[in-house]
Amino acid sequence: MPFAPLQNDSFLRACLRQSTDHTPVWLMRQAGRYLPEYRATRAQAGSFMGLATNVDYATEVTLQPLERYALDAAILFSDILTVPDAMGLGLTFALGEGPKFAKTVRTEADVDALAVPDMDKLRYVFDAVTSIRKALNGRVPLIGFSGSPWTLACYMVEGGGSDDYRAVKTLMYSRPDLMHRILAINADAVAAYLNAQIDAGAQAVMVFDSWGGVLADGNFQDFSLTYTKRVLAQLKREHDGVVIPRIVFTKGGGLWLDDMKVLDCHALGLDWTVNLGHARAQVGEGPNGKALQGNIDPNVLFAQPGQIDAEVARVLESFGAPHQGSGTGATHIFNLGHGISQYTPPEHVSILVDAVHAHSKRLRVAS
Repeated sequence: MPFAPLQNDSFLRACLRQSTDHTPVWLMRQAGRYLPEYRATRAQAGSFMGLATNVDYATEVTLQPLERYALDAAILFSDILTVPDAMGLGLTFALGEGPKFAKTVRTEADVDALAVPDMDKLRYVFDAVTSIRKALNGRVPLIGFSGSPWTLACYMVEGGGSDDYRAVKTLMYSRPDLMHRILAINADAVAAYLNAQIDAGAQAVMVFDSWGGVLADGNFQDFSLTYTKRVLAQLKREHDGVVIPRIVFTKGGGLWLDDMKVLDCHALGLDWTVNLGHARAQVGEGPNGKALQGNIDPNVLFAQPGQIDAEVARVLESFGAPHQGSGTGATHIFNLGHGISQYTPPEHVSILVDAVHAHSKRLRVAS
């Protein structure tokens, strides 16, 4: 069945560097533990994976922040580690402990056993995409996502999160051949996964290179960027005649914007260490420019309402007046520089979202 027509396309337009009457805003991890209603649903589901693998629950929590806030996009509720889980590594989440894999990938035999998973094992994700898209009923677009090949490899080699990336970097330096094999399989798996999300109804897709910034210069290009390019080269450009924007976010990637400006994507996500005005001059202008997404520090949300309002204005003004009128030009999607903290007061998110809309409308009138 066809989906309802889109009522608010500001996010998609900004991704495509077209003018909008306000700067669209959504938040990384906007459906999450800072919301009491999310915590209630997670308690019902019994576990994080119980939540993520149940289509009704995943739909419910994806829509929860949209009931509270005037956000301009929804993002699929899932986890970046569903792909390695489908590869048979055995993902679990202990409450308050983060993700853990039963198996790690560290030896030649481990790598030999890896393959692009059967996408049917991830059917629960694609069913959730379709369910969420129907439930949105055209209110705002739905973003699908995956972890980057490098970021997934970090978790697969380490067996979970890491403070020092010792295991994954040891493998990278001592056996680069094995690392490249893992990354090639991951890239092909991520591309198949995102294409299946597009088929299911995702209207934009985002690659989260959350750990790209831990690499040395040179290694970032060889072990992260190369494989992000491999993903992007395989992605569907459109679905049912509509362009599907592609977004790449590398936390700590501001150093490498010159390398990233040639990526075959529409938008680049930036963390809070990057000056938006400088990034705009570097990669945001001209016919081949990128839309920029970001980049307020998530910890601003712990400040007082007046300070949140002032920081929002500062971020918007650092980007400057976005492109207006016909054609394409420099555009901005407001977001956090990384995921929202679970300790964030929910009412502070309202202040941020409303401030983005109000200040960005003023910025357009003044320009």
